[in-house]
Amino acid sequence: MAGKILAVVEVEDGRVRESAYELMSFARKMADGNGGTACAAVLGSDPAAAAAEVAGRGADLVFAVKDPALANYTCDAYVAALKKLVADKEVEVVLFSHAPLGWDAAPRLAAVHGLPALTEVVDVETGSGVWTRLMFNGKLQVKMKLAGSPLVATVQRGACPAFEGQTSGTVEEYSPGLDGTPVRQKFVEVLQAPKGKVDLAAADIIVSGGRSLGSEEKFAMIHELAEVLGAQVGASRPVTDAGWLPHEHQIGSSGVTVKPKLYIAAGISGAIQHTAGMKQSGYIIAINRDKEAPIFEVADVGVVGDLFEVVPALTKALKEAKDKG
Repeated sequence: MAGKILAVVEVEDGRVRESAYELMSFARKMADGNGGTACAAVLGSDPAAAAAEVAGRGADLVFAVKDPALANYTCDAYVAALKKLVADKEVEVVLFSHAPLGWDAAPRLAAVHGLPALTEVVDVETGSGVWTRLMFNGKLQVKMKLAGSPLVATVQRGACPAFEGQTSGTVEEYSPGLDGTPVRQKFVEVLQAPKGKVDLAAADIIVSGGRSLGSEEKFAMIHELAEVLGAQVGASRPVTDAGWLPHEHQIGSSGVTVKPKLYIAAGISGAIQHTAGMKQSGYIIAINRDKEAPIFEVADVGVVGDLFEVVPALTKALKEAKDKG
């Protein structure tokens, strides 16, 4: 894999999504490990500004893929543009974030054009070309090696930290010439979900609970601890699936990725889907009665004990400390 490694960059309202820089780190890792070129593709009707930003943060070469048909996302237009770009520039690997754009465009690009593909990738061995991906809702990790190229892959959020350095990559404008390309979808509008007080991505402190709480009523102790700390409340997927909290509280690869200064996880085992969304937190405290729980692998402090004893005791101690000033 010594050729071009292409990260497909997601842009929202003219701004590059932070997930793009996680993907850029993954592309950078592959390129550096094999003597290849870390590339990015920014698609749009006027992608110059976003392309320049990515060129300064991880990419050796950024293709500013410009066409009126790319002003708003449609699967047919994006896939047609990427197909031409990949062929013209002899791209070896196409990477998408394992997120809505990747869920939609990556399988279409692979299936329609007969390319080998992998989803939910969390790692790759650059020397051997062996990929690690998740299966069965993250319960298994499978190592695979695919023959043929270009190869298409979606990369799990959190598989790599976001690229933080500075680079002086080159921006190259590319016109895919989509005039006459049949586009079966029609962009209408973007609907934003109503937002309340929950803004986990901006929170300095998060207290999260898992299904070990047992019920929505017992989850109240997580809210009490969060209130004392002035924290936001997070949760693992089983909690939101059970309806104890709205989905906007879910942290993980299928929820929100967070980087608070302090993250407290109570009764969360630490499946990779959850840790992918919080392992970059500044300081992590985990409370779990199972000393073998995977959450302890990413925790700075691990408390092995009954959360129904530990959490109320912690809340009480913090209240007393606050009362003393």
